[in-house]
Amino acid sequence: MPAVHATVRGHQGMVVLMRFLKRSGTFCRPCGTALHRRMTADTLWQGWWGPLSMVITPFTVLANVLGPRGTFRRLGPPAGGWRPPLDPGKRVLLRPATLLVTLPVALVVLAVPLLILIGLLVGDAKPVHLSVGDCVRNNAEWPRQDLEAVVCGSSPDQYRVSQELTGPGENCAADGPEIPYIAYAEYSAKGNTLCLVRVR
Repeated sequence: MPAVHATVRGHQGMVVLMRFLKRSGTFCRPCGTALHRRMTADTLWQGWWGPLSMVITPFTVLANVLGPRGTFRRLGPPAGGWRPPLDPGKRVLLRPATLLVTLPVALVVLAVPLLILIGLLVGDAKPVHLSVGDCVRNNAEWPRQDLEAVVCGSSPDQYRVSQELTGPGENCAADGPEIPYIAYAEYSAKGNTLCLVRVR
């Protein structure tokens, strides 16, 4: 004594079949804690192997934590028994069998917010802000635009920014009919259009 009547539950998933386990009895604090830790640890690595078991296992573990575990913890140390109480052993999450399952699950759960955070920090590449006279190279096939600012004359297939259109109805005016112009809408708040001419 002191002791309390309690029921500790477990679950085993076997792909198609499943087993619902339970142990009921009157337990002192060390014996009840030992039973709770063993059955919960077994459930954490045996309970996931089936479609329905993946749903049932978390509820089984939660029922053990909220029910008998709390009841056992409120008991005082046992006294007056005719045999020594059971050794509670390691905590549930420190047992090797539990770590084999909980560590991969924890990594998957942490990977989702981590990937979201990386996406927010990296984001899309910032648009190239160009001025008249700058040279660029398009790393995509027109009309797709993936412009990269380069040093004029440093690489082939370059274009030079010849003018910036700021008013409605303005068009890129070629210096001569032999020079092909390509209009490029800059990704900026102003939304101005830059006129590009191929560098020969």
